[in-house]
Amino acid sequence: MRSMIRLVCSLSVLLIPFSLYGHHAFDAEFDRESPIEFEGIVTLVQWSNPHARVYVDVVDENGDTANWNLELSSPNMYMRQGWSRNTLQEGEFVEVTGWRARNDPHVGNVGTIKKEDGQELFTRRDRGE
Repeated sequence: MRSMIRLVCSLSVLLIPFSLYGHHAFDAEFDRESPIEFEGIVTLVQWSNPHARVYVDVVDENGDTANWNLELSSPNMYMRQGWSRNTLQEGEFVEVTGWRARNDPHVGNVGTIKKEDGQELFTRRDRGE
């Protein structure tokens, strides 16, 4: 019995660090001091946990196209607000605001996505996490 208790305690101690990687803090990955604002065409919508993602082709002032990987919150949160995986479609023109990732020039976290008809999706006005 003691051996079993020791084994369980040892495994618990070894597994604790893995649970710490379960979610990241906003400031660890994104820079509040580097806001982004651009427009482009949606190329992919991924409705998966723990974060939904939207990919947008953005053409810069030189005519070069970059595909932005944009992190959203969880799909569950958006479903409770009435959005679905079909709310935003590939090929739609969108305006995006948010924050740039610290380690990748074309990764960001979404503040707002606005469709061409003016509808605002996935709005997150404040990153006071």
